[in-house]
Amino acid sequence: MEDSPEVDRGWRFVSIGYEGQQTDVTGVNPWEVQWTATRSRITVAHPHYPSQRHTMFVYEVTGSVPPIRFAAGEFSNGAWGFFVPEPPEA
Repeated sequence: MEDSPEVDRGWRFVSIGYEGQQTDVTGVNPWEVQWTATRSRITVAHPHYPSQRHTMFVYEVTGSVPPIRFAAGEFSNGAWGFFVPEPPEA
């Protein structure tokens, strides 16, 4: 059995739901705004099946000031997960 890739630290799970379903990512419903890809990606654990690893791509909400940054991707067909960066430690 192959080892699972490491989960990227510094990201917090926000929500999982079907494409277009109401969700809140830092005060914004991502399905109602335009996203800009940052060309970065992270590896996360599935929130309900922590041994599963998934790649999420990092986006910013187009034109937001300050920038709203999040990671998103499909856990399965049409089921999307959202993650946000953890705030820096004081």
